[in-house]
Amino acid sequence: MNKHAVRLFTLIMNRLIVVLTLLVLSAWLFSGAGEKAARPVPTLTFEAFEPMLAKRNDTVYVINFWATWCAPCVKELPDFEKLNQKYSKQKFRMILVSLDFNRQKESRLIPFVQQHKLKAEVVHLNAPDANAWIAKVNPDWSGAIPATLIYRGDRKIFREGSYTFNELDAIVKQLFTK
Repeated sequence: MNKHAVRLFTLIMNRLIVVLTLLVLSAWLFSGAGEKAARPVPTLTFEAFEPMLAKRNDTVYVINFWATWCAPCVKELPDFEKLNQKYSKQKFRMILVSLDFNRQKESRLIPFVQQHKLKAEVVHLNAPDANAWIAKVNPDWSGAIPATLIYRGDRKIFREGSYTFNELDAIVKQLFTK
């Protein structure tokens, strides 16, 4: 083989390797293998969830009751996510409790959590008889959402209605200082 033929062969082989590498990489990316696995959204009965309402420790808990079909709930979620990020290195736990219908968990709730890239813990509450458990969250709660319970030890703040980031942050700061 002459030099020209060797160079041509080497050039073709190099390009073939590049093309094959790009094909393999593309197949890997489009298969979803490069994506982070979706975080599960557990479904809990109220009895399984209820202990989260009264932890007696030095952690601040923010428990927000919401649903994907509730416009005010969806509107305030970015503020909850921002708060969750701000306090992620402290004794702080946020739980977003979805009240979406059971039949919509797979078709609506999980895609919503993924599309909005929610980092806070999300649980799906399977408690169809709301009248049996709403008063256990707070006796003054009518059942309307959004609703939020923020507490640390025995100090509890409950609100039916939306929050802004600044309102949430002020409450959390207050609970951390006392």
